[in-house]
Amino acid sequence: METVAVIDYGMGNLHSVVRALEHEAAGHQRVLLSDDPATLGEADRLVFPGQGAAGDAMQALSARGLDRTLPELAASRPFLGLCLGQQILMDYSDESGGVDLLGVVPGKVARFPELRDADGRRLKIPHMGWNRVLPEHEHPLWHGLPETPWFYFVHSYRVLPHDSRVVAGRTDYGETFASALAQGSLFTMQCHPEKSAACGLRLLHNFLRWDGDGPGAS
Repeated sequence: METVAVIDYGMGNLHSVVRALEHEAAGHQRVLLSDDPATLGEADRLVFPGQGAAGDAMQALSARGLDRTLPELAASRPFLGLCLGQQILMDYSDESGGVDLLGVVPGKVARFPELRDADGRRLKIPHMGWNRVLPEHEHPLWHGLPETPWFYFVHSYRVLPHDSRVVAGRTDYGETFASALAQGSLFTMQCHPEKSAACGLRLLHNFLRWDGDGPGAS
């Protein structure tokens, strides 16, 4: 039976992610939660969720030796990064006074600037609640979703990739930002699919059946 491992580094809504994956796996795939590099290395596909600050996340990953193993794992099998798990895959974050990240996707993470809506009203940071994602191009993880699906977001920082070809989806919140990235067998989203009702479950369903091939810079 294929194994889907959720990376446990002590940060994030891990059990909600596991439950959502188990629902979509429907007994055809084994879903486990692990922080052991060897166990993660044996998994067929990996999910990297997270909530919190980048500096704390990197310390937690380093303490488990995952800062050394995750870059290789992200390039060798279907790998889904969610929320903070998307951000940590970049090179550098302005959060926590500035911190080096895993460097899987070239680019940085920066806090939203002061944002205003079309009527000039100041928008709240963090960006919190439901918002649309506009896919940039076809990808297996978009299969069966509406043209502009709704997902649930909670974040004050967003990714700024160096190569626009890795952007798989964009979202508008005072500015247009990259909310989904695709690079080889890697797919990441700033949102929380496990909190995003039918669209989130469909995306997880697609990930569990994805072979790791798709558009995006590699």
